[in-house]
Amino acid sequence: MADDHYALVLYYSVGGSTRNLAYKIAQGIEQMGLEARLRTVAPVSNGLEKRDSVPSSGDPYVSIEDLRQCSALALGSPTRFGNMASAMKYFWDSTSSLWLSAELADKPACVFTSSGSLHGGQESTLLTMMLPLLHHGMFIMGTPYSVSELNSTQSGGTPYGPSHYAGLNNSIDLTPQEQAICVAQGNRLAALALKLRD
Repeated sequence: MADDHYALVLYYSVGGSTRNLAYKIAQGIEQMGLEARLRTVAPVSNGLEKRDSVPSSGDPYVSIEDLRQCSALALGSPTRFGNMASAMKYFWDSTSSLWLSAELADKPACVFTSSGSLHGGQESTLLTMMLPLLHHGMFIMGTPYSVSELNSTQSGGTPYGPSHYAGLNNSIDLTPQEQAICVAQGNRLAALALKLRD
């Protein structure tokens, strides 16, 4: 696979649950023969980004160039009052140059989230995460009910994208159904990216 074709899996995670979703989506992407490039965003405090040059551990911080060059995007954030976390919103607010040049237009994208409560705003978070992607002209992909685990899950998983119920203390691991939904979403995202590239 050429180095310039990859799916960007961009996430923000505090307790690790959203990161776990990201890694399962990346697994699905790579099963289809497309590189998955994992990136995160810096935390924000009092409206200001708290960024060192590199994170102390884990995946590197995303750059505008990562976003510009990707063939597809999987975007993940924990649920914050039914919306994406401020750190992720802060990053998207810095992407006006890509919007002005339409550099993300016609690229496929999907969204994923994790919440501490079962009915804690997962679906509204996924829907609101789609808004900047729509403004950028991206193709939004959900999770179809042909993914059988979507019908059997008792925790996370929505037609708007993969999700996870982590519990209030972030102690609940990804269920087999949640993992399967993530892998299927990664498969689907990569398959479309590869078709669009040809």
